[in-house]
Amino acid sequence: MKFQSTRGLEKDVSSAEAIIRGIAKDGGLYVPESFPNLFNLIKYDKDLSYEELAFKIIKEYFTDINEEDLKDAINDAYKNRFEVKVNKDFLELYHGPTCAFKDAALLFLPQIMKRAKKALGLKEEIVILTATSGDTGKAALEGFSNVDGFKVVVYYPKNGVSTIQERQMVTQEGNNVKVFGITGNFDNAQTGVKEIFGDESFKEEVRRGGYLLSSANSINIGRLVPQIVYYFYGYFKLVGQGKIKLGEEINVAVPTGNFGNILASYYAKRMGLPVHKFICASNENKVLTEFFQTGIYDKRRELILTESPSMDILVSSNLERLLFEGSGRDGEEIKRLMDSLMAKGVYKVSNKISEFLKDFYGNFANQEEVSKAISDIYEKEGYLIDTHTAVAKVVNEKYVKETGDNRQVLIGSTASPYKFPRSICSSLNINIEELNDFEVLNKLFEETKVEIPTNLVGLAKKSILHKEVWDKNEMKQALLSYLK
Repeated sequence: MKFQSTRGLEKDVSSAEAIIRGIAKDGGLYVPESFPNLFNLIKYDKDLSYEELAFKIIKEYFTDINEEDLKDAINDAYKNRFEVKVNKDFLELYHGPTCAFKDAALLFLPQIMKRAKKALGLKEEIVILTATSGDTGKAALEGFSNVDGFKVVVYYPKNGVSTIQERQMVTQEGNNVKVFGITGNFDNAQTGVKEIFGDESFKEEVRRGGYLLSSANSINIGRLVPQIVYYFYGYFKLVGQGKIKLGEEINVAVPTGNFGNILASYYAKRMGLPVHKFICASNENKVLTEFFQTGIYDKRRELILTESPSMDILVSSNLERLLFEGSGRDGEEIKRLMDSLMAKGVYKVSNKISEFLKDFYGNFANQEEVSKAISDIYEKEGYLIDTHTAVAKVVNEKYVKETGDNRQVLIGSTASPYKFPRSICSSLNINIEELNDFEVLNKLFEETKVEIPTNLVGLAKKSILHKEVWDKNEMKQALLSYLK
């Protein structure tokens, strides 16, 4: 298997190179040259463990990594550290060290990067740069902490994440980790990271110091491929629970920000998984909703800070990979669209791409709808969901109402409700006046008796180790100050 850039410049790139580089030289994203049709080969092995299934899927893509090394990477990432559960219609992806779905990819990424570095014979220390809207940062820090040969630097919007998310990051231990708050929003952080990767002279300056730059954001193919696994796993769980028959189509509803998670479900379909509709759920930052409804992507608007902060994004980077498939893999067309987005803040796709996108449904949920969904499902079933999961639940209900399509749905449940305890308490009308966020955590447990994840217990007492805040235009300087 080889990889190529969505913008056409690079082809025949090995998986190890694509994983280490993170982003292509032309600013494009690496995509596999083809999608192996795996479902028919493994559909009768539906009782595989998560690790066994991950190996069968991932080895189809990362073919230049020794298979024993790959098995070790998967086991080091997941054994006794991460699991996926299907509860009701929810694909629970938050049973890991950071209580968010990013663990699925970011426990694996450092392990595969370590093996990719070995395969390429690289001697330089690799610096992982990550912009986060809340969850990616902590997951990257957790995954790379104390991994030899790597440093990880995380930029987060100082006032754009929840108190729990921020505390998880700024208390991170490890001799190779650094966290910077920035004065700006997530899009500023993500743009800053992309600009660093696009600045060849800056990268050369860093390289002279003995460092190579790479990315842990979902623009890295090493992060995207492992996310395919949990859609297969979730599908087989539905079969095992008797909710569907083997081979029956399902719908997938995903709370969507940077588009990586829902793109992984599309890649799963390309590998044969029977998915009928991809339900792309947005919060009030509904740029994707409008895109799927009109074919026009327009980021020229004010970012709204919502109760689902990991989705407070106006530039969904991974959409570029989907457009590449929709264009018939036309790198020049994708470059034109991305250049237009950069220069004008807007682009309109061709009729060909619009036709291709008909498998996707886009809609959004406002805060009132999110709050009601959290309250309704708790009152009816005693089941607690977080704000992001609630967005997907609301949008799936809108889809069913509009279309009458009652297929079994798998709703991506992307974070523990305890990561956003104030929002959950507010939705459940639990009185939390004058309580800080960590007292709110305990109050939510007292009222619901839903267990607090072990990794969040005692968070309030941890020492704050990362206090620096930099201007959004000084991200390069912040990086150099750490490396020097």
